Amino acid sequence: MIQIKPVGDCGVLVELGDSISEEVNSKVMELNRRIHGLSVEGILETVPAFCSVLICYDPLKTDYGAVSKVLSLLSESLEGKTGLRGKLVEIPVCYGGSFGPDLSFVAEHGKITEEEVIRIHSSRDYRIYMLGFLPGFPYLGGMDERIFTPRLNSPRTRIPAGSVGIGGEQTGIYSMDSPGGWQLIGRTPYRLFKPEQVGKPLYEAGDSIRFVPISQEEYKEIKRNQEMG
Repeated sequence: MIQIKPVGDCGVLVELGDSISEEVNSKVMELNRRIHGLSVEGILETVPAFCSVLICYDPLKTDYGAVSKVLSLLSESLEGKTGLRGKLVEIPVCYGGSFGPDLSFVAEHGKITEEEVIRIHSSRDYRIYMLGFLPGFPYLGGMDERIFTPRLNSPRTRIPAGSVGIGGEQTGIYSMDSPGGWQLIGRTPYRLFKPEQVGKPLYEAGDSIRFVPISQEEYKEIKRNQEMG
């Protein structure tokens, strides 16, 4: 059941479900797209998440009643629809070694080899359900249960940007240097968070990511090209 709630004095939250699923998340992305397509006066930004969309508005230009009325109409028309699929983005990853210090633990936990972890992790496309925690950090769904691995008991104080990790039933990419508690299995040479970038980022919520295994030599070459612009 769809619920619309006020959030403070300048926000509205639309909840489209209470469980994480591609169907619900597709509706989230479709609603987000429609809101931006309408160009409603006073709406400043939207924040799509797993099952909801947060709409922030300027209280000097509009109010909760006006915004919630528009959102109610848009949300009703979403019933029975699954929304649009985003683009597929390939992310190169150098697995193991110093880039993936926890690869062996993930393998041991799943009672499989490190090579199998890499094969399983890179064998499917992962939907980006939302961006959060860090700018550009993708929360990905659809990971194979054979590589589900609990988070670290004690988080690291610094994880290098580009690190690919597993936390419970999810996998993700640290878009910038940060503390964190996920099991690190590899690293991408791509620079994912570019605050100076103009235009659309490499990926957005609703897109999908496919991890492509690369060698250390390929990592260094791609990294060098990235730094050269």
